Amino acid sequence: MAIVDTKNLSPMNAKGREFPLEFQRNIGIAAHIDAGKTTTTERILFYSGKIHKIGEVHDGAATTDWMEQERERGITITAAAISAGWTTKVGPFAGIPHRVNIIDTPGHVDFTAEVERSLKVLDGAVAVFCAVAGVQPQSETVWRQMTKYGVPRICFINKMDRTGADFYAAAQSVNDKLGANAHPLYLPIGSEDKFQGLIDLVTMKAVFYDMSDVTGATFSIGEIPDDMKDDAEAYREQLVEAVANFDDDLMGKYLEGEEFSEDELRVAIRKATLSLKFTGLIPGSAFKNKGIQRVLDAVVNYLPSPLDIPPQRGRSIEDEEKILAVGPDDSKPLAGLAFKLWTDPFVGKLVFFRVYQGTLSKGTALINQRTGKTERVSRLMVMHADRREDVDVAYSGDIVALIGAKEVRTGDTLATKGTDIILEPPTFPEPVISMSVEPNSKGDQERLSIGLQRLAEEDPTFVVSTDEETGQTIIAGMGELHLEIIRDRLFREFKVEATAGKPQIAYRETITAESKGVGKFVRQSGGRGQYGHAEIIIEPLEKGKGYEFSNEIVGGVIPKEYIKPTEEGIREAAHNGVIAGYPVVDFKARLIFGSFHEVDSSEMAFKMAGIFAFRDAMQKAKPLLMEPVMKVEVETPEEYQGDVVGDLNRRRGVIQGMETRGKVARITANVPLEQMFGYSTDVRSLSKGRASYSMEPSHFEQVPNNLVEQIVKTQSRAPART
Repeated sequence: MAIVDTKNLSPMNAKGREFPLEFQRNIGIAAHIDAGKTTTTERILFYSGKIHKIGEVHDGAATTDWMEQERERGITITAAAISAGWTTKVGPFAGIPHRVNIIDTPGHVDFTAEVERSLKVLDGAVAVFCAVAGVQPQSETVWRQMTKYGVPRICFINKMDRTGADFYAAAQSVNDKLGANAHPLYLPIGSEDKFQGLIDLVTMKAVFYDMSDVTGATFSIGEIPDDMKDDAEAYREQLVEAVANFDDDLMGKYLEGEEFSEDELRVAIRKATLSLKFTGLIPGSAFKNKGIQRVLDAVVNYLPSPLDIPPQRGRSIEDEEKILAVGPDDSKPLAGLAFKLWTDPFVGKLVFFRVYQGTLSKGTALINQRTGKTERVSRLMVMHADRREDVDVAYSGDIVALIGAKEVRTGDTLATKGTDIILEPPTFPEPVISMSVEPNSKGDQERLSIGLQRLAEEDPTFVVSTDEETGQTIIAGMGELHLEIIRDRLFREFKVEATAGKPQIAYRETITAESKGVGKFVRQSGGRGQYGHAEIIIEPLEKGKGYEFSNEIVGGVIPKEYIKPTEEGIREAAHNGVIAGYPVVDFKARLIFGSFHEVDSSEMAFKMAGIFAFRDAMQKAKPLLMEPVMKVEVETPEEYQGDVVGDLNRRRGVIQGMETRGKVARITANVPLEQMFGYSTDVRSLSKGRASYSMEPSHFEQVPNNLVEQIVKTQSRAPART
């Protein structure tokens, strides 16, 4: 049973801090693509005084979309960190300046790694939803990621000015589709072109925006319109009942019918939000500059400071069964997590780093807990999108960029020498698509190699390998757009001219029956020979379980020192299945018997025995070929619904659901990835350019028998993941 050691985690602020820890917020802005994350971030920076001119995404001028590819496409590709200040005028923190560190994350599923690693190190989040579309596929993925890492959140229901905007329907979809306990903190006054203000359910006052002021900065506080008083009372009652459950004193007052003060209600909302069992909803329009100040107030009043989140867990280096934790204390030995790498053309390799405990000064030597090697931090920087600001010291709770660290990977723990902890790293999905890439000339070969190596260091979902049969370089990623951006960066940043092959699907193989395999490796060549003998049983596991190994050797028929090499052989053999050479997943290997030779046995011999035993067992285990299936959501005018559904069916799609709101139909389907290449062009053609779609990886399914032979013939072998 794991031991939890969290003693001595009391916070302590260093004297050099500009902002005490309790007045700092580390938040992410996350949502489905086109929900308005970057526009929301841009308005936050404007209202906080960080920028003095609003940049628009569609003009390629947004502060946090600084990459050329982002500005050209109008999408966010890489998570951008930036800091702002905010002093709320309401609540317990009124009048106290706060620092808000923001990470604007991508919405496109191809760049989900950026969201994953950002949420791992953030304390709170603003989930942005479109008031027209409500919860969309990537919204669900982001929500699951927030829940996975225990991130408290508030919801901004954006685009209230859009035709078809419906705050209440969007709020209901958050509850229904995400299983959230979500309640409005504000109600909208009007919608679409009549969206003119908000009703604050805490103060029971109305905020009216001056419709002639495009900045949204001019507003007045007044009484709730008569025709909305009943709704406001009803929703406030629901809010009070929802948050009273998280505070015993307030529950007593609620049951006795007593009124809450404004600050009592805000404290209760904060407690409820931090519990992860309540989410507040705020309507607004980032593009029309309405509701952003209310979001900032909510960030300060309801989202956690580094002091409010549980200590970060990790395991002991000396005792893997022991669970340790570190918390925000500037006086203790330093420990933090490297969550992102980036190659900067001016300063070289940047390591984005969350300081969980201790104080970090430039020039400090840290130990990489994975490698045991020393990494010296020559410079410390606070990032403002693509701009950098040198600092001398970083404190617990801070997010900074390190320069000077050489052999660091995403997920590494860096700590003061002697600190016994390895923090839990973020986890990332497997690539679903691959293609070959070849340099156009010998001069490009070296630049291609360097470029691919650096890009793979930066992006954990981008994998580079070599096809052993053809010698081709294979790149694998999360989708067509992902690999397109990689190729574009190779050209722009590394000056590589390269030709890409046709995209290939990352198929998988699995087994459906238990089987036994025997592997013997025997070589006699004059001197010392080689001898290894292993017998295994492989059995299928549930979908998504991956790989398990069980050592069931008794009586020492295989010495302990040869168990690990045998397992390594099994793992290596599983990189290439027997149907078409794709990785084998969802199986358990049990090592049950074997034999050894006192002189001739070696680790290499038993590794080969493991390889042979797995291949033998795999042949008899009724293997199947599995293909990645995407969850596809299409929004189309009703008149094209039949054509879109028919097209999805022709692509071997299985319709999961259809709903209509107004004159727009939303179709959800599971479709094999192999059938989705070029879909963006086809769906535009079917709907005369009026339909939109999104997709995300869902699961793997068996390839129909009539297609297996065709795939084996036409697909090149999948790259082995190492």
